[in-house]
Amino acid sequence: METVRGVRRLAALDAAAARLGLYAGQKAADAAALAPGLVVADAQPEADAAALEALADWCVRFSPAVAADPPDGLFLDVDGVAHLWGGEQGLMDDFRRRLARAGLPFRLAVADTPGAAWALARHAADGTVAAPGDQARRLAPLPPAALRLEPAVAAQVERLGLKTVGQLFAMPRAPFARRFGVDALLRLDQALGRVKEALVFRRPPTPWFARLAFAEPISQPEDLARVAADICAVLCARLDAAGRGARRFELAFHRLDGRAQTLEAGLSLAGRDPVRLARLFAPRLEAVDPGFGVEAVTLAAREVEALSARQGRLGAGREAAVEEGLAPLVDRLANRLGEDRVWKAAPLQSHLPELAVGQRPPLAGDLSFDGWDPQLPRPLRLFSRPQPIEAMAPIPDDPPVQFRWRGQLHRIRRAEGPERVAEEWWKRPLDDADPARVRDYYRLEDHDGRRFWVFRAGLYEAGQPAKWWMHGVFG
Repeated sequence: METVRGVRRLAALDAAAARLGLYAGQKAADAAALAPGLVVADAQPEADAAALEALADWCVRFSPAVAADPPDGLFLDVDGVAHLWGGEQGLMDDFRRRLARAGLPFRLAVADTPGAAWALARHAADGTVAAPGDQARRLAPLPPAALRLEPAVAAQVERLGLKTVGQLFAMPRAPFARRFGVDALLRLDQALGRVKEALVFRRPPTPWFARLAFAEPISQPEDLARVAADICAVLCARLDAAGRGARRFELAFHRLDGRAQTLEAGLSLAGRDPVRLARLFAPRLEAVDPGFGVEAVTLAAREVEALSARQGRLGAGREAAVEEGLAPLVDRLANRLGEDRVWKAAPLQSHLPELAVGQRPPLAGDLSFDGWDPQLPRPLRLFSRPQPIEAMAPIPDDPPVQFRWRGQLHRIRRAEGPERVAEEWWKRPLDDADPARVRDYYRLEDHDGRRFWVFRAGLYEAGQPAKWWMHGVFG
């Protein structure tokens, strides 16, 4: 029950109410007059949307590409996965058994296009499977509402005495568009496959998908590890045959209660080695809760790209290639610690020292040092925050002759500088310039040979003590 423009109307109804002649959108008063014992409840669109979203996630056991069709529909792209059930009919039969066991009312259909599948599921016999290219014949006897027309357009079609979709097919396109609108013509073309229809999938659709089902549910850790290795071998064999590799893999254990336990693994370089992939999943299997048992497992590959076969090098025994040595180590660290915690430093275009270095993927290609002046070296270790020091200089623009840092006194033997670095003034208003943000850097070497990078903050002001900071150390 919902309120539409101040009038209480039926939002949805069960099979018993439909048999009494009630329908969605009917006034509540009229419905109560036809069925005095009618039991109603307030509509909860937010809860319905959440339930539809949960059902879409559950359907990943049948297809990696699932799109919601609110308020009560789902589209599954079963192209390339139906063979795992012995065909589309086998997939539909399995789907039907599971939905019935969960107590959900449903209607199913399979067709070449989303529009045709929608029409057959709602207006044809439940369980209709349209053969490839046969959707026009299947749609012809259905009512025009099967084309998902707007209510006003559907009412106009009925007033003209057009009772079937086949009659609309027979109309010339130009008069059809003039009479019923371009949107109605688009719906017709989408149903016949003349125009592609964009669907918003819960996950990016991928043809690289594998599934293993078990005769009996499994729950032991060693069984979970074994089936994870088995499904990695199945999918990686497909990738190998196609000359491709992937950077992301999603492993899902589907439990008897309908929930899915999902694990993800990433590779720094695209790969298809099932042993290496299974090792990445192995430490995470401890977090999988099998519940009352796992009945199926699926594996989807994402970020798939061409990957040529690699020939082993003659000197591989002395020096390992990146994909043989460093890449597996990076993958183990990234999957255990998090991808954001494994990176390498890379130069960036900025004259501010703290902004001249950024993070890049650990196995990124050669780094370009364009813009870095070799005459102005930077310390190997740059502190994230400068540390205060007590320094003594003979005159304001001279380098320190000694300074105390972390309780230790350092006497200076040699010094270079100053190198003046100002703020990035172009990122601030012109009237917001502050001399205190100017830094004069010096490279210092003490009598023990240790080298430091220090700076004096701000310009010299008479009567004001200079503020010195340690920003990094060389070596």
